[in-house]
Amino acid sequence: MTDFYSLVVKKSAERELRAIPKTDLRRMTERLRGLRNNPRPPDCEKLSGYDHYRIRQGDYRMVYAVDDDARVVTLVKVGHRREVYR
Repeated sequence: MTDFYSLVVKKSAERELRAIPKTDLRRMTERLRGLRNNPRPPDCEKLSGYDHYRIRQGDYRMVYAVDDDARVVTLVKVGHRREVYR
């Protein structure tokens, strides 16, 4: 049996998710669910200078942290690609 990671969404990220159009939000939700099985998918990228990763979905980026000991993925930030890293 595969051990799944828990997915935790910070309140700030939850607010950012509410601002995203529904069509993009549906795809992003699927990507986030996939992180429970594999927190480091092949298309993720580790952010330099941080202990965070990012995945892309269209014009949006999702930044998250992984705690392997506690088996938790924490969604830190969500935003449009031109604004998310600011």
